[in-house]
Amino acid sequence: MSLEVRRDTFRLAQVFTISRGSRSEAQVLTVRAGGGWGECVPYARYDETLDSVTAQIEGLDAGITRESLQEALPAGAARNAVDCAFWDAEAKAAGKRVWDLIGQSAPGPSVTAFTLSLDTPEAMERQAMENAHRPLLKIKLGTPDDMARLEAVRRGAPDPTIIVDANEGWTAEVYAELAPHLLRLGVAMVEQPLPAGEDDLLSEIARPLPVCADESCHDRASLPALTGKYDMINIKLDKTGGLTEALALKAQAQAMGFQVMVGCMVGSSLAMAPATLLAQDVAFTDLDGPLLLAEDRPHPLRYDTAGVHPPRPELWG
Repeated sequence: MSLEVRRDTFRLAQVFTISRGSRSEAQVLTVRAGGGWGECVPYARYDETLDSVTAQIEGLDAGITRESLQEALPAGAARNAVDCAFWDAEAKAAGKRVWDLIGQSAPGPSVTAFTLSLDTPEAMERQAMENAHRPLLKIKLGTPDDMARLEAVRRGAPDPTIIVDANEGWTAEVYAELAPHLLRLGVAMVEQPLPAGEDDLLSEIARPLPVCADESCHDRASLPALTGKYDMINIKLDKTGGLTEALALKAQAQAMGFQVMVGCMVGSSLAMAPATLLAQDVAFTDLDGPLLLAEDRPHPLRYDTAGVHPPRPELWG
């Protein structure tokens, strides 16, 4: 099956900031394979660039299949785009939806988090007020001044459930100091408070609210090291290397007693579409990438009060 890869850029509705930097556009790679397509977001945190991921994809053998792909490329953005393109191609060739191929019931809508960009407390309070109607807000933190930001968001949005993403920005001491305040302000979960590779202390300190592994969890091989440190894992297709591994990771994690969150990088509806199949019967869904864009793919995902809906066949799957 021949593979074609190209670069696409989507403008963001506003500058998006996390503890590691800011961006005003989403740069993605689009892969086409046998009538199907997929999208990935190369991520510098994992030493990925548009050039390096393109080279991985273009270096694949012409006879590659979805099954052989799992060994040909490591977990990451390149394998994700190709894997999802293969799933889409298989569904189109069979005249079925992808969920039929994997033996899953037709997915329904999932309530998704909406992410507030890291900013000054005053600006984050304004963001919270503008989005106070949403049921679930995700706050990007990870700096020494997070308490003021958290208080400001709760003032601006008294009712929504709040989850917090520290993006590896805290120490164990900072987390222990903040944890009682997170509970007081009704935070339901904290994501990756400590840097990956430096998170052993999570097994030694109190975890008064669920702690979710993001950068510490990529695929099934990650799971043994997370036991006793985390209560939940964040499954992102660009980390797992596609839907094939993501489905297996979800099943194994739940069997081991982990709760599951389904997340995303900042990409288009094409990147989110396969993840909507995972976002069934999970603790949290965070597939708000298209909501952060000023422009999107044709036939984009539908978002309404019920959440994010599964893709129409014109988009994917």
